[in-house]
Amino acid sequence: MTAPRSLTFELLLLALLATLWGASYTFIKLGVATIPPVTFIAARTLIAAFILLTVLRMRGLRLPHDRTTWKRFAIQAALNSVMPFTLIAWAELTIDAGLAAILNSTTPIFTFLLTLVLTRHEPSSLRKFFGVLAGMIGICLIIGVEALNGVGRELLAQLAMLIATVSYAGAAIFGRNFKDLDPMMPAAGSMLCGAVMLIPLSLVIDQPWTLSPSTSSLLALLGLAVFSTALAFCIFFRLVNTLGSVGTTAQAYLRVPIGVAIGALFLSERLTDTAWIGLVCVVAGVAAMTIPPRKRNATAVTS
Repeated sequence: MTAPRSLTFELLLLALLATLWGASYTFIKLGVATIPPVTFIAARTLIAAFILLTVLRMRGLRLPHDRTTWKRFAIQAALNSVMPFTLIAWAELTIDAGLAAILNSTTPIFTFLLTLVLTRHEPSSLRKFFGVLAGMIGICLIIGVEALNGVGRELLAQLAMLIATVSYAGAAIFGRNFKDLDPMMPAAGSMLCGAVMLIPLSLVIDQPWTLSPSTSSLLALLGLAVFSTALAFCIFFRLVNTLGSVGTTAQAYLRVPIGVAIGALFLSERLTDTAWIGLVCVVAGVAAMTIPPRKRNATAVTS
């Protein structure tokens, strides 16, 4: 049987989210070349917040005014933007993209473990456990095991990537608190809170008025803020409600094969045999974590 139309649409959104966030690695690499990480991420959140607030106004929607919701926005900002964005930007100053992708692709593992140990808001099935393992194996096959040769060097940057990954996992779970809001509201609110947190740090640490960013860094910042942040976060909060937190973080596995496919299409890069096997593993892993099991027919018992 084919997946229901609504589920098919959600899986397409999952692929789009993976593409948008997969492109963010390139945007960040170009951006931090001439813009320090804190300032780069502060500008990213500020631009994204402005775009999201503008779209909300055009739709006739207003952000909530109660203190409880804004506290949640602030927590979400810390977990899903301030901490991971800044750590990843800092880490990409020194570690290569392949190793960064492998480390960041472990988000579903931490989401699965946090769900299993702490919240238990979603059933932890053997199928999801298989999905976690299959996804990780697939990522390693696509990137190439040789990329793991860098493990141990630049240890602080690698630890920063892992902390960012755990933070993303926590954000996916905490994002359930916004299920009653339009998906753009927590996206806009958390981006606004993130900008408020980061701008003072940028002014103190980097003194941005003294910087001379390149054109490529500015364009990368714009692309990152508009597509990989504002648009991506709207999709993210929708998927947390429709696919669940573990299913949504499965896009971390999809980022790499989509990036490889784009490279093969536009840069004439060739895929190795192990990469093709890895793609199959990734698809199997994502399917195991996102497609719900078929329910038994209750009428079969009485017929």
